[in-house]
Amino acid sequence: MPTFTAPDGTRLAYHVRGDGEPLVVLPGGPMRASAYLGDLGGLAAHRRLLLLDLRGTGDSEVPADPASYRCDQQVADVEMLRAHMGLEHMDVLAHSAGGSLATLYAAAHPHRIRRLALITGNPSALGLRTTPRERLAAARLRAAEPWFDAAFPPFEAWLNGTGDFDEVFMPFFYGRWDDTARAHDAAAEEQANDEAGDRYFADGAFAPEATRNALRALTAPVLLYAGEFDGGPGPALVRRAAEAFPNAEVTVQPGAGHYPWLDDPEEFVRRTAGFLNPGTPEPPPARRPAP
Repeated sequence: MPTFTAPDGTRLAYHVRGDGEPLVVLPGGPMRASAYLGDLGGLAAHRRLLLLDLRGTGDSEVPADPASYRCDQQVADVEMLRAHMGLEHMDVLAHSAGGSLATLYAAAHPHRIRRLALITGNPSALGLRTTPRERLAAARLRAAEPWFDAAFPPFEAWLNGTGDFDEVFMPFFYGRWDDTARAHDAAAEEQANDEAGDRYFADGAFAPEATRNALRALTAPVLLYAGEFDGGPGPALVRRAAEAFPNAEVTVQPGAGHYPWLDDPEEFVRRTAGFLNPGTPEPPPARRPAP
C-alpha cells in the first residue's frame, strides 16, 4: 500500500487498481474510505486507479488537527498526491462529496487538470444544494418498488427534520436494491469516519463566488454524471452545476441512483471510459440488467 506525506505531516494512503494511464480518484461519504468504490464497475480495466483514502479514513492517518477534515483544507492533500506521482497534469474522478473537493482543487490548480469527471458530485462548492423537495420528487419516481411504502414516510420525515436517519430508506440511494446494494450499504458503517464527515462541510469550507470565478481558467473537459433516480444531486441540479465549467458535458445514466457503477457497471464504464480515453473506440452499449 503506497503512502505519501501531506503538508501537515499526516501520512496518507492510496490504493492502486488496474493498469494504464493514472486516474486520481477522490471518494465521497463524506469521508468514507475509498474501499467502497471497488474498481468502479470495471473501470480499472481501462485506467490505473489511484484511490485516495482521505485523511482519517481507510489506511490514512488521523490528523493532529481535526479542523483539517474540512473540505477546503484537503485541497493541498490532492496537490501533494499529484506531486508525489510526478504528474504534470492529471485526470481526476470524484464521487459524491468528493466532487466538492475536486471542484475546489480544479479552481485552485486549473492548469493541473487534464480531464475531470464528477460522478453524482456534490455541488456545494458552487453554492448549490439539493433541497428536500428535490429529494422527495426523485424518491416518488420509485413508487412502484416493493419497498417504497415502508421507506417513503421515514425518508420524508428525515428530510423535513421531524424524524431520524433510518436504514429503511437506503434503497432510495441505489438504482437497484439487490444483494450487491445491500452489501455495499452494510459496509458503510465500518468505512466511514463520522467525526470527519461532520467537519467536512463546516462553515467556511466554501466561497462559491470566488470558486466560480477561478473556474473560468479551467479549460479541461469536465463530465458531470447523474443518475436518473438520484435525488442528491438530481439531473436538474447537475445541469445547473455544469454551467460553472467552461467546457462541460452532462450525462444521465438511466435507472441509476447515487452509485451508478453498481446499478449498471457496463454502462457506467462505457460512458466514463469514453470520456476519459478520448479517441479510443467506446465499448458498445450494454444491455441493462434486469431489475
